[in-house]
Amino acid sequence: MQTTPNPPIYSLGAGDEPHYRGRPLSRLLDRHLESVWGLLVDGEESPALPPAEPFPLPVRTGDTRVDVQSAIAQLAPVWGFRPLLDITPKRAREDLARASVLALSFVAQSARGSDLAMVPQREVEQGRSSAERFLIRWSGHAEPDHARALDALWTVVAEDGPDSPSTRIAITAARTGADVGACLAGAVSGVSGPLEAGAAARARRVAERVHDGLAPTTAVTDALREHAMVPGLGPRHEDSRAALLREVCRRLGVRLYSAGRAIEEAGRELLAETTGRPATADVHFWGALLLDHIGFEARLFNALIICGRTAGWSAHILEAQRSLRPSPP
Repeated sequence: MQTTPNPPIYSLGAGDEPHYRGRPLSRLLDRHLESVWGLLVDGEESPALPPAEPFPLPVRTGDTRVDVQSAIAQLAPVWGFRPLLDITPKRAREDLARASVLALSFVAQSARGSDLAMVPQREVEQGRSSAERFLIRWSGHAEPDHARALDALWTVVAEDGPDSPSTRIAITAARTGADVGACLAGAVSGVSGPLEAGAAARARRVAERVHDGLAPTTAVTDALREHAMVPGLGPRHEDSRAALLREVCRRLGVRLYSAGRAIEEAGRELLAETTGRPATADVHFWGALLLDHIGFEARLFNALIICGRTAGWSAHILEAQRSLRPSPP
């Protein structure tokens, strides 16, 4: 019996709108991360991520991105993750789900800090979604609009196509036959730099200055002088993913929304003068303002974006595994 192959993990539809497995991204913004993870990995929406098992963060470095990257790699010996070359796709998928959901737990634990007691597991399990459980593990409670905002961000950043730096790293590692912990930990390095998700914290600083009264043109000029770029802005045509997040920010009335719009307009004019190309904000720019609204510190933004990216990485790792020689039964 021949099964119909899944649509591609990522594709562009009319108006360059991203599609996940053939589904327009704009129609997925009200979904939970676990459903989007299922769509990308399994080809169908499902609550594919189980609640995270109790697992204390194994190391604290003071940097949440480093904490989660290290902790994911350490899962291999603890849980017996074996090389992709030696396991079935079913086992690889199970390992990826366990590692992905624990990445959420590790980020929340690190973000909470070591000076506060861990939230009891029974309280965490009261959350009705991965986002709610994350917020409870981080702060002890989950505001409904904060959970929806987090799900919207994680859905938008879940997949960025096979040519994004982090996804290329995940695919390359998978094609060596490495275990899923190594593949995911490697991918994390691809979003850590200031030209990728690392731009989010810098974008928030620029928006904060405008919010506090600095003229948008001055803020953009200062950023260009300091970084030779405006964090989160660049000479590109409008990114429909960023437009979706911008609308989420508008609907929620995030405190830095007006500053963000002013920076986007000032940046568009100044960058057009210097590059001759239109400039718009990207997902990391608007994602930063959304994360600020929820109450996260800027130092956590990179790791919070990683939480959503595990969905796309997992899907591509499984595809790469299929290019290896047949696994043993």
